[in-house]
Amino acid sequence: MKNLKAKDLVGKHYSPLYTFLPVDVDYCYVLAADFVTTEEGTGMVHMAPAFGEVDLEVGREYGLPILQTVDSQGRFIPQVNPWAGVFVKDADLSIIGDLERRGLMYRSGTYRHTYPFCWRCETPLLYYAKSTWFIKTTERKEDLLANNQKINWYPAHIKDGRFGNWLESNVDWALGRDRYWGTPLPIWRCESCGHQLLVGSIAELEERAGRSWSLQDPRGRGEELDLHRPFVDTILLSCPECEGKMRRVPEVIDAWFDSGSMPVSQWHYPFENEEIFREQFPADFICEAVDQTRGWFYSLHAISTLLFNEPSYKNVIVLGLVVDAQGRKMSKSLGNVVDPWDVLRAHGADAMRWYFYTAGPAGSERRFSVELVGEAVRKFLLTLWNTYAFFVIYANIDNYHPRIPALPVAQRPSLDRWILSELNSLIEKVDRALDNFDATGAARPIQEFVELLSNWYVRRSRRRFWRSEQDEDKAAAYATLYECLTTLSKLLAPFTPFLAEEIYRNLVSSVDETALESVHLTDFPQPDKDLIDAKLMADTALLMRLVSLGHAARNKAGLKVRQPLAQLLIKVRTPEEREVIEGLADQVLEELNVKSLAFVEEPDLVEYQIEPDPRLLGPKYGALYPKIQEVLTSLDSYSMVEKVRSGEGVEVTIEGRKVVLLPEEVKIESLPREGLAVAEEGGYLVGITTTLTEELRREGLAREVVRRIQTLRKEADFKIEDTIVTYFEAHPILVQVMEEHGEYIKQETLSTALVQGGAPPGCVTKGYSIEGYGVTLALKRN
Repeated sequence: MKNLKAKDLVGKHYSPLYTFLPVDVDYCYVLAADFVTTEEGTGMVHMAPAFGEVDLEVGREYGLPILQTVDSQGRFIPQVNPWAGVFVKDADLSIIGDLERRGLMYRSGTYRHTYPFCWRCETPLLYYAKSTWFIKTTERKEDLLANNQKINWYPAHIKDGRFGNWLESNVDWALGRDRYWGTPLPIWRCESCGHQLLVGSIAELEERAGRSWSLQDPRGRGEELDLHRPFVDTILLSCPECEGKMRRVPEVIDAWFDSGSMPVSQWHYPFENEEIFREQFPADFICEAVDQTRGWFYSLHAISTLLFNEPSYKNVIVLGLVVDAQGRKMSKSLGNVVDPWDVLRAHGADAMRWYFYTAGPAGSERRFSVELVGEAVRKFLLTLWNTYAFFVIYANIDNYHPRIPALPVAQRPSLDRWILSELNSLIEKVDRALDNFDATGAARPIQEFVELLSNWYVRRSRRRFWRSEQDEDKAAAYATLYECLTTLSKLLAPFTPFLAEEIYRNLVSSVDETALESVHLTDFPQPDKDLIDAKLMADTALLMRLVSLGHAARNKAGLKVRQPLAQLLIKVRTPEEREVIEGLADQVLEELNVKSLAFVEEPDLVEYQIEPDPRLLGPKYGALYPKIQEVLTSLDSYSMVEKVRSGEGVEVTIEGRKVVLLPEEVKIESLPREGLAVAEEGGYLVGITTTLTEELRREGLAREVVRRIQTLRKEADFKIEDTIVTYFEAHPILVQVMEEHGEYIKQETLSTALVQGGAPPGCVTKGYSIEGYGVTLALKRN
């Protein structure tokens, strides 16, 4: 025994362990190959050209023999005497024992590595070299690559990535398959001379066979023709070379060849329908999952290139694979397969479609479960449906008809002009995304718009629909919401066809005899660019952002929105933004339930504590760290915060030495001024005063009373438009609230009277505790 370098072994001959088959070439010697390393295994592998693609390539390069000692069932052939008929994996232990008895085994053990298994039955798979029929696609590699450049891929990276790489490493297409079922390979071979004949049509087959068939047509000329096995295999031809008997070869065609032939075969081209084929070829777009880059996408592309030297499709949307809720591939063995019918029964087809559109862009994996689709229902479909239901309820109460004249859009309130601007901007976004085959980029803006429509426009317009007066403002609100809902039905038609149809039929075709009966027959919406007001949308976005910060400040202080507050303090970034909010101040105050608004600077709202980070600066400056800490406390905190926010360092002088503290080396903590709760984001600060006067407390209690009466109305199943009489018995504090805010309570709850004392028979009665004060409410419908 001695140590050798690997290169010293190259060319060395060895004696084979077994010699079951005769070999007439030199083959038992060592080769060098760059795919063999010491990172896995011993650094030495046995070349088996009959059982591996790489091994076969090496074997061809060096002229190694292909020794096929295993049959098509994975069992050793009769020449392998000791294990003839044994499945190869079952023979492992016996082979190890034989080598040990012969003194040829150096060491045996279990070696763990990746190995292919059948995904259905989980039995080990064997690579197996065999002869078959090929299409020599490698001769057309440059055409395949060139035609791929004419296709638009979504996502774009697949074009030159996964698909382009597959074409770059193109190998000849193995066409033949040893299966019983499938499209028979139309090649006949002479039993006498071996001449082969490819039959290109039924007419040619009839001519060469000297027979005619009816193709299962009772009006045909003769007996029925079935072009499948075993019937086609009974058709014998005469050899044109030697007049011998020709039989069809046993192979069938790769099923992917069938799928790739679809564009021509669906029209029986070139035998008929040439005009319609030319009209519809190539396809505008196709769509399938990413695993089809080596399947359908390739077979379509290859056959089209071979036949016409042009692509089969202009655009292709590549979807990611569907996995379970934890991101695992679905498998029956894992028990994590999600039955789509369970989802359809629970949430409906529209919900499942919408989830797939919005869960992620094309090409990304999509997790799938009943619960995930249910989340899409709650976040979008129910929001839209509730908005639609709100409109229907009040439109029926007020007998609204879309033909009722409304103010021109330019004369409507800014809230109406804003949502119509957002609507027409949405149409542009959706149309542009769909033109680019981006379903997710089209669907997500619709979802965002519905959120704006429901949680800002409708919520801020409720009083316009509630009030009894039929004035221009109310008509404008109806017309605006009607326009939004009917346009949404058209935008949603490709995404949620059933919901879109329901909304359209109820709001459009049921009230307009001239309207098309289905939303799916209408034209896709076109944006009215004159209604798009970018400044109004930006101003409203700023308003909503500041309101959101105001709600965050309330949450920090634990103050419900129903509790009025004295003052709102706002710090904006520019004088222009201040001017915008001054013009919208009434909306800000109403949204946040605050009495007054003031614009302030940062120091009026918060003070900052700035500390050096000891984890970073301690090791860096050692003994200087305490002095750095001391100097920082003496500097102006606001100027330092500005520097840190802008990414600049803070320069300090310690014992004559200049030290620059990086932004990440400084910790900043903001503390609200006493009596305030503050929220900040992106340079905006919003603060609220947290001190409550008794008057403010009583007004908040009045709003709580309204909430309880509205809840009791709903529990009593009163109609929205029903007026009532409210009876109450309450703590003295709440009695005072009823007296001070009676008109507000009556207006909000449609109460014609608030009556203190016991309730008459027939009332709906319930007791409540409001902020610790007891009250019994009783409602009677007028």
